Amino acid sequence: MKSRGAGRIFSRKGSALLWCAYYLRGKEFRESTGETDTNKAEKFLKRRLKEVGADQIGAKSFVGPQQERIKVSELLDALEADYKLRGKSSPQNVSNLKRARLDFGLQRACSLTAEQVDSYIERRLQEGLAPASINRVTQVLSQAYKLAIERKHLSSAPKIRHLSEAGNVRQGFFSEVEFRAVLDNLPEDLKDFALFAYYTGMRKGEIASLRWEDVEGDIIRLRAENAKNGKARSVPIEGELADVIERRMAARQVTTDSGVMLAALVFHRDGEPVMDFRKAWATACCMAGLGKLVCPTCKGTVDAEHKCEKCSQAWKREDLKYTGRIFHDFRRTAVRDMVRAGVPETVAMSISGHKTRSMFDRYNIANENDQREAMRATAAYRQQQAAEPDKITAMPQKSASIQ
Repeated sequence: MKSRGAGRIFSRKGSALLWCAYYLRGKEFRESTGETDTNKAEKFLKRRLKEVGADQIGAKSFVGPQQERIKVSELLDALEADYKLRGKSSPQNVSNLKRARLDFGLQRACSLTAEQVDSYIERRLQEGLAPASINRVTQVLSQAYKLAIERKHLSSAPKIRHLSEAGNVRQGFFSEVEFRAVLDNLPEDLKDFALFAYYTGMRKGEIASLRWEDVEGDIIRLRAENAKNGKARSVPIEGELADVIERRMAARQVTTDSGVMLAALVFHRDGEPVMDFRKAWATACCMAGLGKLVCPTCKGTVDAEHKCEKCSQAWKREDLKYTGRIFHDFRRTAVRDMVRAGVPETVAMSISGHKTRSMFDRYNIANENDQREAMRATAAYRQQQAAEPDKITAMPQKSASIQ
């Protein structure tokens, strides 16, 4: 056994490797130096003692052997468990976690640097990925580090750059005719789900959370814990929405292996929650002429047999990228049509749940009578739009940008 300042080198029975011990804040740390040569082991101990000294004067937090062994994949596993516990485990989050594991999972968490993250971002940009798509992956990486630091599993995290998404704001809207074309091509178990989104502008996850106990007469209420902005809101069941709820009530009875049961969710697929339906959505939009599948290599359009018209490469469906209208476009469409129908913006926002800085002060003044009139006025406007598409013009009034 050999001492050096506040540390010492020693050997363990049955091991050829030399070990070291040192102290920080009254706690003893022991670890293998990974060396059999005494001089090399002393150099290892000297480096550790410098790290201890840096921590003591506040220059740099001490990492230590336990933190050094943690891999990024472990941080992401902990974040995924946290998502599930908080009810935030969406298909998008799962997809982003999967990508982060693929790109960073094997890396030691303490050794990942800001420069390495920047190099990753540059490479992904060169591959043609949009800044927003890159940000979603680096965002879960940043959240994983933050959670680890909060739980004191790590003492520091690399600086993770957030790319500007200026100019990436989606501007998709549906006309009445376009929506009906997509609706006709959706599976039966998704049609009412889409109709509800089209009329109310509710987010996909919010609609999927609605339960029959949230339906009170001709009012359906979204709970605060299921709303993205954390505020409960209600929507009157008017017009075509009444037909939707009536159909959902008829479809509530589900036959399973255990017998007949009543679905707790208003919108479900054979009794199960509505989860990921990106493939069905892309198919419906492509068939309606509002989207397309593109070749991942040359970005050319593919035909019905998934063969690229530009480079003639044949692809599997899962390898193709979809571009076109997205489900979230229903939010912009619902609010735009309400405003064009003469509904005050505050009332439209109270239905859809939009909450922007410019409208924050006026957001909560709407009542259910205002909302009921909004639903009736919007339905009348859309009937006129469908009957006389060439005669409908935008109302000449200014409104806040809906995103």
